[in-house]
Amino acid sequence: MSTEPPSPGSGQSPDESPDDQSRKEPPPPSGSPYDSPYGHEPPPYAGDPYGGGPYSTDPLAGMPPLAGSGKRVLARVIDMVIVGIVVVLLGWAFGLIQYTTSAERIEYAKSLGQEVIAAVLYIAYDTYFTARNGQTPGKQLMKLRTADLSDGSTPTAQTSLLRAAVLWIPFAFCCACVWTVIAGGWSFFDRPYKQGLHDKAAKTVVVSTV
Repeated sequence: MSTEPPSPGSGQSPDESPDDQSRKEPPPPSGSPYDSPYGHEPPPYAGDPYGGGPYSTDPLAGMPPLAGSGKRVLARVIDMVIVGIVVVLLGWAFGLIQYTTSAERIEYAKSLGQEVIAAVLYIAYDTYFTARNGQTPGKQLMKLRTADLSDGSTPTAQTSLLRAAVLWIPFAFCCACVWTVIAGGWSFFDRPYKQGLHDKAAKTVVVSTV
């Protein structure tokens, strides 16, 4: 074994063996801590919450910022009022709403026919506007838009129908506002995409348009 000291340009100290030097960690990168080690390409993103394999990049990259949950609630209330007025008018027109009046209160009895009308109208309303440009009238007023999680595009008619059905069928037939609060309120706690349960089913997000 040679006992000659390493040459000055080898970068190896006299007391280090080649194995010791190979185990050394590389020096930290210079420059800004936000510089990507992948050059101009974004780093790999392993955040697919749907079990379909990791995304190659963050799905939100290049999208507008996610909408605040409070603004989403206001947009939903506006939409519910718009459709609710139509449901009541049609219910009266077809004799599906029965009511009695007294000095103390007004009692409304909902029939199955009214529930069907409500479900059909809410689903058709949400599906049409979401598939058209991602904006119901309520979302347009609040400057929000529904977008496909994978690429930020306007959801297809099929995706929009699934999203609307998950939100409105339980609302019309059994759980009413309780389901709306659960499904929509989920966005207050969901991370990282602020999705409601209907968004998760359809793989959509709601983003700001400003």
